[in-house]
Amino acid sequence: MQKRIWENLNSFYMIGIGGVSMSGIAKYLVAKGKTVAGSDIVAGDYTAELIKDGIKVSVGSAYDSVAAYEVVIYTDAVGENNPQLAEAKMLKKLIYSRGQFLYELSRTFKTVVAVSGCHGKTTCTAMLAHIFSASGKEFCSHIGGRDKTLSNTYYCGNSYFLTEACEYKKNFLLLKPDLGVVLNTDADHLECYGNKENLIAAYGQFLACSGTSVSLCGDKVTGSITFGYGKNADYRAKNIKSIGGVYSFIAMEGACELGNVKLAVYGKHNVLNALAAIAAARSLSIPFRYIKEGLAAFSGVERRFEIIGTVNGAPVIADYAHHPNEISETLKTAKKVTAGNLYVVFQPHTYSRTKNLFKNFVKVLSPLKNILIYRTFAAREYFDDKGSALTLSQSIKKSKYTDNTRDLSDFFSLAEKGDTILVLGAGDIYDLAKSVL
Repeated sequence: MQKRIWENLNSFYMIGIGGVSMSGIAKYLVAKGKTVAGSDIVAGDYTAELIKDGIKVSVGSAYDSVAAYEVVIYTDAVGENNPQLAEAKMLKKLIYSRGQFLYELSRTFKTVVAVSGCHGKTTCTAMLAHIFSASGKEFCSHIGGRDKTLSNTYYCGNSYFLTEACEYKKNFLLLKPDLGVVLNTDADHLECYGNKENLIAAYGQFLACSGTSVSLCGDKVTGSITFGYGKNADYRAKNIKSIGGVYSFIAMEGACELGNVKLAVYGKHNVLNALAAIAAARSLSIPFRYIKEGLAAFSGVERRFEIIGTVNGAPVIADYAHHPNEISETLKTAKKVTAGNLYVVFQPHTYSRTKNLFKNFVKVLSPLKNILIYRTFAAREYFDDKGSALTLSQSIKKSKYTDNTRDLSDFFSLAEKGDTILVLGAGDIYDLAKSVL
């Protein structure tokens, strides 16, 4: 086995440390007694959290030398012209991309469980973390969001590593999990893959390099274990019931009833996330009583149908949905819990996604009567008019476009008691909405 040189080194510098995945890695390194520092372009909740924990974080474009650090880790959003990355190369530091280092980190655990898919990765991984916690396992969870009780990283031992496996730039193919999960294969990140066929082929590669593989029954790729609603699925749900948008069901393992599962999070899509978590946990021989307990204890992840405040008695609910299919599911859930009108704010995430899935976005958003489209969150991309929020808004008759938080405030104020305000997107719309509130 290749030697893990970084384990014997003590100082790490992380370029883009404020990202949810990077901040999670930083927390793990600190838990292992390493010295960690980093930088990011803008401050946010995660940078504030790291600073509070005593980690030195430089925010903004000011140049911060990496000379004093032995290992440099950078995110995919960092360009080759980044001065800190250039300095690290010049000084011949040990350098890893985020995806490369996540693989290196995973190798320190006895068993690696990696969850992939276009939607649901964060929720399913968090569900598994609660199941492992209920069962008393020693594990580390690395989640792409802040679980309400376990945060984005939770560490209590090196037996199991639970992580999201992101398909962006084929990063998930760097991992070699003992158990790999594919929740779904919907088209996304086509700017990286070129077409959906290449994306599906990559998911197939991910399952092929996993020791045990779990997949959605009837999807484009098939693992050794399947979950889903169909009778052919190895793990399925029977007697699905909903009370106010929160679901319960009887979990089936083949023809055997495992028992009743009661979720504490909104949305029918979470039934599938729970089934995937059940399939993964059972393949690792975790008794159902702990699975049931863990799923009941999971109260959600930040930005996943999260109530962040009220306006005129109307709840303001934030959701990370930034793909047409995710938006569709979130809208279904919102309509179930809304007696009056639904007011929707949507911020597109990246120009490429909006352009590649433009017709799908128009189709899912056009039926809405009250919709405000906020300026695109560009992330790592340059402006592209064909995929801009303004262009999208112009194609949706009843929508309005804005890049001003005052318009956001005015839109919120239209709601009354009995209505619901839904804030959708994976960009900074979450923080903007909270600031308006």
